[in-house]
Amino acid sequence: MALSYKARRRWSLIILLVGMPAYVVVAVTVMNWLDRPSILVELLVYVVLGIAWALPFRFVFRGIGKADPEDVADQSDREHSEDGSP
Repeated sequence: MALSYKARRRWSLIILLVGMPAYVVVAVTVMNWLDRPSILVELLVYVVLGIAWALPFRFVFRGIGKADPEDVADQSDREHSEDGSP
């Protein structure tokens, strides 16, 4: 079942405010386990961890920055009814 636009906005806020700080703690913990690798290995691990957190949530974040598609349809219906056009 697909999430509504408002539900996706709420979940994206929860993910960014709660999940992202928790993931940062996990990433730093993983780096501490590696006993200070070379700078290139450290950079590679941070890049992989930086991309990996977003992959499971991409359906939640898709289209969040745009206007609510349901409000746009309702607003255009209201504009047409005020004009008297069908």
